Amino acid sequence: MNYTVLLSQMLQATLMSLRIFFSTLLFSVPLGLLVAAGRRSKRKAVNLPVRFYILLMRGTPLMLQLLFIFYGLKPLTGIQLDRVVAAQVAFLLNYAAYFAEIFRGGIDAVPAGQYEAARVLGFTKRQTFFRIVLPQVCKMILPPMSNEFINLVKDTSLAQVIGVTELLRVTSDWVSSAVSMAPFAIAAVFYLLMNAVVTRCFTVAEARMNYYR
Repeated sequence: MNYTVLLSQMLQATLMSLRIFFSTLLFSVPLGLLVAAGRRSKRKAVNLPVRFYILLMRGTPLMLQLLFIFYGLKPLTGIQLDRVVAAQVAFLLNYAAYFAEIFRGGIDAVPAGQYEAARVLGFTKRQTFFRIVLPQVCKMILPPMSNEFINLVKDTSLAQVIGVTELLRVTSDWVSSAVSMAPFAIAAVFYLLMNAVVTRCFTVAEARMNYYR
């Protein structure tokens, strides 16, 4: 087994996994916040479709969503997405639903007195949300968000089901050709390192937001 070639290919595949990871976060976090707002809306025309979307995304496997978006869109709409783009769209839609519920739980946990105090001080609803509510929500949701970020690192391996060359697919190919379990051990180290960075980032974030205690 040529470990130099193996490590080179695994590093390239890791970059693809990171591409999926960061593109998912870039779009799913703000989308999750919008979905959370729709979920809390009292208008049924907004609330019901959003509730269905969350149920659909959380109630079906991410792997199935990947397969549907890549293979199912063309027969239905005539649109054929690139493999990587299809993976990014599936991850975006899936994780936005999970983030939405985390945001909703955080917003609902803010005491009603905070809103009343802001109203007495003359804050608008927009100012109340962004200056008073959102900072407290960010503090409260850090632990569950940390879990989702870690899950996302591992879930990037599912992109292989639609032919995306990410870390686990390259690893599996090497295991099959070299008849050795060493690539799995190396891949485990790669995933551990990525999640160690994620964990460290959230640890620092929690430490910096301790002033909300």
